Amino acid sequence: MLTSLADGTLLAEKSGSAPPRVVALHGWARSGADFSRIVDGLDAVSIHLPGFGITPPPPAVWGSEDYAESLAAAIEPFGPVVVVAHSFGGRVAVRLAARRPDLVSGLVLTGVPLVRLVAAPAPALGFRILRSLARAGLVSKKAMEKQREKRGSADYRNARGVMRDVLVRTINENYHSDLGRITAPTRMVWGENDTSAPADAGLAASKLVVESTFRVVPGAGHLLEDGLEAEVRGELLALIAEVGA
Repeated sequence: MLTSLADGTLLAEKSGSAPPRVVALHGWARSGADFSRIVDGLDAVSIHLPGFGITPPPPAVWGSEDYAESLAAAIEPFGPVVVVAHSFGGRVAVRLAARRPDLVSGLVLTGVPLVRLVAAPAPALGFRILRSLARAGLVSKKAMEKQREKRGSADYRNARGVMRDVLVRTINENYHSDLGRITAPTRMVWGENDTSAPADAGLAASKLVVESTFRVVPGAGHLLEDGLEAEVRGELLALIAEVGA
């Protein structure tokens, strides 16, 4: 059932009865529908984050902190909650748990890009030259954008309007400080074959959280499928029982 939060600024899929005790946050280019089976039978809301699903894009180029601030306003009336989050949603969940511990009683994270173990590769020399020429006004914005689309990821090419800038902003964020500030019990469940957020980076992130566990699901990838979905639900149910949510 569709519901609205924070005076209609956020839309979500609702299951169970009010008030929600679980909040689910989806990945980039996904929607709250991803969590339908994970939260089945629970008092939960699966958020359609701004710019995804049926929720309009944010009014400006938001970073994960802005998403977390918007989310905090939405769940404040019924928090604290257990947050289960995938990929981009996990970035938001980490910001929320670090900055509003009063609203988060537990975290279940999967496939979240939080720690970079190797430096991002430098752009090709030709692209760097074009970028310098563009800054000097010698290459048009249109031509430069074509080069960015040619070299960018599928997510970058598919993003439109302000969401493209949101993507660029968030993938360059650093989460080390906020991971260290999380006090809620945190359970990390990763797909063995996740190439978007590799398991070794997930393990490194887990070591920065005071109270966390980390485990790998054999054969699973990045998306909530191939057994990963069931394992995330299992961790969520165990954590709900642990914290009494």
